Amino acid sequence: MTFIIMLSALIIDWFAGEPKRLHPLVGFGTLVNKIEAGFNHANQHRFLQFFAGMLALVICVVPITIITYLISQIPFWGALFSVALLTLCLGHRSLFDHARPILHAMQQGDLEHARTLTSRIVSRDKEHIDVNKATIESVLENGNDAVFGALFWFVIGGAAGAVAYRLVNTLDAMWGYRIPRFFYFGKTAARLDDLLNFVPARLTALSYALLGNTRKALSCWNQQAPLWDSPNAGPVMASGAGALDVQLGGVACYHGEWHQRPLLGTSNIAEANDIGRALRLVSNSVLLWLSVIGIVTGIIYA
Repeated sequence: MTFIIMLSALIIDWFAGEPKRLHPLVGFGTLVNKIEAGFNHANQHRFLQFFAGMLALVICVVPITIITYLISQIPFWGALFSVALLTLCLGHRSLFDHARPILHAMQQGDLEHARTLTSRIVSRDKEHIDVNKATIESVLENGNDAVFGALFWFVIGGAAGAVAYRLVNTLDAMWGYRIPRFFYFGKTAARLDDLLNFVPARLTALSYALLGNTRKALSCWNQQAPLWDSPNAGPVMASGAGALDVQLGGVACYHGEWHQRPLLGTSNIAEANDIGRALRLVSNSVLLWLSVIGIVTGIIYA
């Protein structure tokens, strides 16, 4: 049943994509903003801010996860509910919907439009975006965050596991900034997201390595990933860059400030066509995961 639900959700996600209106995560984001406004106060002691962030996370995640678990246990209807929930947790088609227009703009020589589109999926300053590099980085990293992480936690904990993962991932995206407002308040969300992504990120990195230039991917993962700030994005992007045999990382401008990030991958400059190769790497990894899970479940229930 796990395999059937996963396959169904991936097929629906691919053909239907994200809901154009009334996406549950948008509603969840509105709820999160209201809870954060009520719990996060700048004049609080840092310990109180940390405790308030922890309590806010529990309020945002635990009730929804429990309700999801209870509904998913209902015979027949619970399976349909799980398909719907996992579909909403996945963003495989969304990766293509965001990256393909950027690829097409670059192929047509419209750099300005490509920069505008890229600025919608990354937080870098539009005027200084390296379109090819930024888009590939986003595709590779979100392959884990929006696809493989949700699939992993669905296998581990069913619909409740996938939902909890995506909610925590959303909280980290909203609260996990190292700025005074969220430095202590968002620490629980950031650390929990790191914990939940530890295994799936490495499985994602391994998938990229197996399906690309394996030798270079494993070498980049081993040597370059520890240099990256994020303990999970490092392995994913280093392995992905090596698998594609391109260079990622390096200097980037965020909110008017230049940051020298570690170089990842090889010395080959990323080109527009490499965006398509990155998308195919993610899709091939999805097929790999489905094949492995299908074989394992088949052996278990044979």
